[in-house]
Amino acid sequence: MMKTTICLLAVLMFLPACQTTRTVTVVGMTDYHSHAVPFYSEGERGQGGLARALAYLREAKSRPDTLVVSGGDMLNKGVPTWSDEYECVEWPWLNGVVDVMALGNHDLDYGAEKFERCREGLEYPLLSANLVRGDGAAYFQVEGRPYVVKTVGGVRLGLFAVGGPDMQRLVKAENLPAGTRWTDAKEVARKVVRALRDEEHVDAVVFIGHQLSEDDEALAREVPGIDLIMGSHSHQKVELRVLPGTRTYYVSPYQYLAYLAEVRMHFRGKKLERVEGGLVKLDGTKKEDAETAAKVAELQRVLVAKRPERFEVLGRLTKPLSDEGVSTGAAEVGTWATEVWRRAAGVRAFFATSAGFRAGLPAGEVTVEDFYGAIPYRNVVVTAELTGEQLLEWVSLIESKKGTDGYSQRSGVRYEVKDGRVEGLEVLKDASEPGEGYERVKPEGVYRVGTTDFQAYVAAGYKEALSKARQVERTGLDVHELLKEALRKGSPRG
Repeated sequence: MMKTTICLLAVLMFLPACQTTRTVTVVGMTDYHSHAVPFYSEGERGQGGLARALAYLREAKSRPDTLVVSGGDMLNKGVPTWSDEYECVEWPWLNGVVDVMALGNHDLDYGAEKFERCREGLEYPLLSANLVRGDGAAYFQVEGRPYVVKTVGGVRLGLFAVGGPDMQRLVKAENLPAGTRWTDAKEVARKVVRALRDEEHVDAVVFIGHQLSEDDEALAREVPGIDLIMGSHSHQKVELRVLPGTRTYYVSPYQYLAYLAEVRMHFRGKKLERVEGGLVKLDGTKKEDAETAAKVAELQRVLVAKRPERFEVLGRLTKPLSDEGVSTGAAEVGTWATEVWRRAAGVRAFFATSAGFRAGLPAGEVTVEDFYGAIPYRNVVVTAELTGEQLLEWVSLIESKKGTDGYSQRSGVRYEVKDGRVEGLEVLKDASEPGEGYERVKPEGVYRVGTTDFQAYVAAGYKEALSKARQVERTGLDVHELLKEALRKGSPRG
């Protein structure tokens, strides 16, 4: 009686005390990249795997008021071998589990025709609002709209995706659906959020699009009205936080289903009051879906028999080469790889973007598949002459990208960063004799350095910087073959 009286008084006085409280849970997966089989991650074998992910996601979907979203990149041409052999065979296994998926750049790896065949088996919609037809309408639509509105537990959620600038650079034009083109991601996002807020009258907006983490942050700052961003594309492991200078929450569940993100959005009435949650690690403590595990095991058995060369042992490591800190400092696997490349190129310093390193290498036997899992992308070595001033600018660019995929692993240089400035930049005195030590870089000096063709000709900022260099040469040195040969010879031994 007392509660009824208080509520009645609250209603009469227009107070919110008795408004209904609701919780909507959003569970996110992203950047699966065909990793159906458990794999080596963060120094441990047997992590992730589609059977674990499906067991967790199905249990989550059994709970009330839960949505499951995917940030895309379900495929990865060339690595792992599963992708080339089976392509999208497992996509329909997610029917009834995933509610909506964003298009990722790798989802088009095998061309538009194969992508459309994959899409035919899906019961959940795909989104990417800034991929448009000739008339400017979004290629992916749900009931005539480039977004999805879900009513969950009485709460209206608007979900949308765009393909960010990096994704647009990476997708080959010939792989896009016929007659489509990209438009500006931010401008489209602004229009979509406005429509969701002003026309659909949603209670919260969730972005699941596929773009770099720095573009996610820029979107949150420049497009007000996004409550939650489910990070993807950068393969970063980021616990739930509020992005600086915004009211937007951000979480990023790493890669390959090693983690999922689980976020609980708490509403009072129609107002989002708080957001909590974080990452869920899919390690050996998590149960597997038995049916999925059996299907994966059988398909993998057939694959190993068909492609035995991908499961041969390349060499042995006496200790693991970790990828810890790959986007913030010197990771063991990055230091090893760039030194192998530096020596082969005969240059005084070598640089490779952190995006090229997706895992470490385990101690003991290293198979071809282990190797490609760690360093999946094919590149060739590019050499160039930089003045000391240009080399300083290059290294300063690296430090400006700290914490992102654009950061560089390196060999043959050393320096300190003080108050955001690179100081004491040194380079090897002699490319062929690293034991001779380092010397201070002089602004007027000329230094021959190396990098990958991705960093030289594609990576934002670096390609512009290298365009000013002299004697830029695309060599015939294949980065994969150089590292595989080093492993065969027993380098490194720890």
